[in-house]
Formats: sequence, C-alpha cells, structure tokens
Amino acid sequence: MNFIPTKLEGCFVLEPKIILDERGYFMESFNEQTFQKGIGKQIHFVQDNQSYSSKGVLRGLHYQTDEHAQAKLVRVLQGEVLDVAVDIRPDSPTYGQYESVILSGENQKQFFIPRGFAHGFLVLSDTATFFYKCDNFYNKESEGGIKYNDPTIGVNWNFPSQALIISEKDKIQPLLQNAKKVW
Repeated sequence: MNFIPTKLEGCFVLEPKIILDERGYFMESFNEQTFQKGIGKQIHFVQDNQSYSSKGVLRGLHYQTDEHAQAKLVRVLQGEVLDVAVDIRPDSPTYGQYESVILSGENQKQFFIPRGFAHGFLVLSDTATFFYKCDNFYNKESEGGIKYNDPTIGVNWNFPSQALIISEKDKIQPLLQNAKKVW
C-alpha cells in the first residue's frame, strides 16, 4: 500500500498493490498494522457504512462534532466519485481548504480523512457503491454540515449544478462561517 500525503495535514490517498493474473485480481484493502504505520498514528475503526447512489448525487458536506468526531477511510467498490475533504479544524493553517480525489472501483484508491474534516462526494458514473470505515460511532445530536457550494471554500465539483441531486437537508446546510464547530 502506498500512502500519499495531501496538502491537508493528516489526509492521505492510499494506492493499493494490485496483483493481476488471468483469473482477475487480488489486493489487500485494509491491514491495521500497515495502515497505522502509513498514516503515523493509531486509528481503530468501529463502524462500516455503505451507500449506493446514481449519477449526480452529491452527499455532503458532513461531519460529527466534539467527542463524536469521526475519522474515515473511504473507498468506492463500484463506479466513480469525486471525493472531497474540507479542513474545519479551527486552528489549522489550512482551515477552510479542501482536497479532492477521484475514487473508483477501477483505481481502487482510498482516501483517509482524519477527525476535524467535513466530507462529501459526488457520483460521476451511472451508479456508485461507496464504502467507508469510521473510528467513532454515529451520533445524531453531533451532526454537522456545511453547504456544498459555500463560496469561501470553493469546491470545484466540475459538474453541471442543474444536474446535481441533493437532499433537502444538504441544500439548507449553513455556510462554514455559521456551521457548528467541530470542537
């Protein structure tokens, strides 16, 4: 597994070693020892989540606050998405900046997003199955969100806005300046 640091401290793109032969392929998608060595800290995942969405679905930008904050290791099992992490750590030099990466069932890349980041993704293929590990349990009272098109963040979704499929909840999320603090 190759761990590629991003411009946002603590975020990594993970590229697996894929072994191909006439039968198909094999890869190790997760190994706790390799993962912890690669990111330089101990993370223990306690919950796995999976979603299925169609082209144009934008989910995000979401996070959990305070003691319920979550680190995530995300990947796409089938299809392709634009995955986005936004640094919302108040004292971070990259506060309000984002990193995006294309994740697909074909490239098998993963994206590690530590606690203190908002997260979202946009489905680029006809459908996508999205899978992620969390290091903390979901808590409804600790939900936070930021509007997907906040101009101070300026995420380039590179997709026609009229073709986006967004939940009512995500359409009315606050801008970063008015959002719940992560801690």
